Amino acid sequence: MMMKKVFICSPYRGDVERNVALAKAYARFAARCGYCPVVPHLMYPQFLKDSDPDERILGITLGVELMKICDEVWIFGSTISNGMAFELEHASKLGIPVSSKRKFKRYKVRPLRTERRF
Repeated sequence: MMMKKVFICSPYRGDVERNVALAKAYARFAARCGYCPVVPHLMYPQFLKDSDPDERILGITLGVELMKICDEVWIFGSTISNGMAFELEHASKLGIPVSSKRKFKRYKVRPLRTERRF
C-alpha cells in the first residue's frame, strides 16, 4: 500500500531559522503519523535564492507542482503568509483537502510500526 503524501504549508520568510526548524518538526510529525511529508520550503531554498523575487516565485511554483501529487495539505502556524496563500489557492483549485494543524505542539506521537526493521 502506498503512503499518503501530505503537503506541509507553513511560513518560510521572516525568521527563516525558526521557520525552518518548525517546518522540520512539522515534517517529522507527519512522517511519524504515517504520511510521506512534502516540504518544498526545506528543499528549494537549498539552491534557489528566496531574496531574488524571480527565484522565489520559481520555488513556490515548483512547490505547487509537487502539491499535485499530494493527497492532503496541512496548514501549520498562526499566520498565513503570501506564499502560503498562493499554495492554498492552488490546493483549492486542485480539489486537495486542506486541514489546519495551527494548534500543533511538539507533542509525542507513537512510534511507527514497520513491517521490516532496517
